[in-house]
Amino acid sequence: MKLPKFIGVAGGTGSGKTTVSKIVQKSFGKEKASIISMDAYYKDFADLSLEERKKINYDHPDAFDTELFLSHLRALKMGKCIDIPVYSFYEYKRTDIKQHLCPTPIIITEGMLLFYNREIRDIFDIKIFIDTDPDVRIIRRIQRDVLERGRTLESVINQYLDTVRPMHIQFVEPTKRFADIIIPRGGHNKVAMDIIIAKIKSILHQYEKN
Repeated sequence: MKLPKFIGVAGGTGSGKTTVSKIVQKSFGKEKASIISMDAYYKDFADLSLEERKKINYDHPDAFDTELFLSHLRALKMGKCIDIPVYSFYEYKRTDIKQHLCPTPIIITEGMLLFYNREIRDIFDIKIFIDTDPDVRIIRRIQRDVLERGRTLESVINQYLDTVRPMHIQFVEPTKRFADIIIPRGGHNKVAMDIIIAKIKSILHQYEKN
């Protein structure tokens, strides 16, 4: 049985992880490359009120259901299908919907704390860290959270100052040292993207040959 190869894409909020992941996926097609976001694995705090859920520090490692996330990655690595939780950023909790995913030759996994946990980190065949300037990241975060997640400008700025920035410094930035490749400017760095895609093509060629 052919087992999938895992590409990990980490970096701070708004660094361009999703953009890089989609560029890689587009280069190979959805039948050969799938994407999993670590954001789908926030813990389900459905027993708390909406106001209580809003106060949780979602940039801390403890906010994630690491056990479920790791078990799903391991299942895919063994060739098994999984049901990914679908998280509502409007309600700050999981929905009743699941995304069914079966292994593809290439599995791209993205998340800001992807390399924080050693067991998760060790799953990846290639580890990529997107290194984007903080001013660019906060602007992108504001655009995303206001336009796509129903946040107010004030709430995004307050969250960034209270938790996002300090958690990035404490937990995200140090994981850069685990990366095999560090990309400045993310998907806008065409040279770096060409090198990464060439490397993945080599891995895929070996996968198809075996």
